[in-house]
Amino acid sequence: MTIKRVGRFAGVALVGALALTACGSDNNSNDAAGAGASSSSCPSGTLNGEGSSAQKNAIDEAIASFGDTCSAAKVNYNPTGSGAGIKQFIAAQVDFAGSDSALNADKGEPADAAKRCKNNPAWNLPMVTGPIAVAYKLAGVDKLVVTPEVAANIFSGKITTWNDPAIAKVNPDANLPSSPIKVFFRSDESGTTENFTKWLHAAAPAAWTSDPGKKWTGKGEGKEKSAGVTDGVTNTEGGITYVEWSYAKDAKLGIAQVDNGGGPVELTADTVAKSVQTATQVGTGNDLALKLDYATKEPGAYPVILVTYEVVCSKGLEAGQTALLKSFLTHFSGTEFQATLPDLGYAPLPADLQAKVAAAVAAIN
Repeated sequence: MTIKRVGRFAGVALVGALALTACGSDNNSNDAAGAGASSSSCPSGTLNGEGSSAQKNAIDEAIASFGDTCSAAKVNYNPTGSGAGIKQFIAAQVDFAGSDSALNADKGEPADAAKRCKNNPAWNLPMVTGPIAVAYKLAGVDKLVVTPEVAANIFSGKITTWNDPAIAKVNPDANLPSSPIKVFFRSDESGTTENFTKWLHAAAPAAWTSDPGKKWTGKGEGKEKSAGVTDGVTNTEGGITYVEWSYAKDAKLGIAQVDNGGGPVELTADTVAKSVQTATQVGTGNDLALKLDYATKEPGAYPVILVTYEVVCSKGLEAGQTALLKSFLTHFSGTEFQATLPDLGYAPLPADLQAKVAAAVAAIN
């Protein structure tokens, strides 16, 4: 398999530090957690997916490298947002959905998805760990620390200037200007919004009293998709937003350290992996929906994270689509591709979770 990013070996080293299991270099197509599909497991055809824009950079690279190995297969992915992806999957317009939150039972999504899957359950398969950066543009401020309370008050419009005493208190060495804070938020239904507000609600319940959800309930200026909020901050001095790490890195925006109570934590692949380790599985069997601990005070754990799931039919797709879906997801979740994710602004799946995903993908039929 050809990996196009020049930082591949740096990514492999990071994954080693995260204790991901190594994969042999032989092309054993029976190794579901391996480098990807071998020539004997490369069906032809077209696979269509839609949803989360948070995973766009990761899935684009997965599609490109999968194409290097399986040239007769084509995978299309439309990053319209998690909410749209789930709707299109339930309507049988796409073969899988990308979503930054698992199917929501309160909204009847698991039951609707089961109908779409010809009365078989749909599974939530974690594929990408996408840290959410509190990204900002502020001249002269290279290091910024936020607590959950400070972030909640900024994004709810209660703190409106950069030199507010609450910000200054946690940034005593920063030269904070008196200029206004300009908040940008996702105007479309977004799993990133849902996960960000889950963090605010769990870690600062007195400051963020609104229930978490895909629709924004705070203040600011709305922009569509991850690219929209990133562009908003990039073009606005004093701007701030919540956006996936990959977007903030690519735009070279400032990324705040987060202090959940255990000290300021920088956003890195290692600190994200430490946070993912605190998650618990709430799905049953091969439904790998997770509950993340947004309020963790574990030292060195970056708490503002999301997991992007590929939502798939456990059964119910046509045989050709099933084979293509399994081949692509085997590649996407495999050790070699996951090792490249830190270079793209994501964190690999921890080894134990990666093994569960591999088993679930193999069980799709």
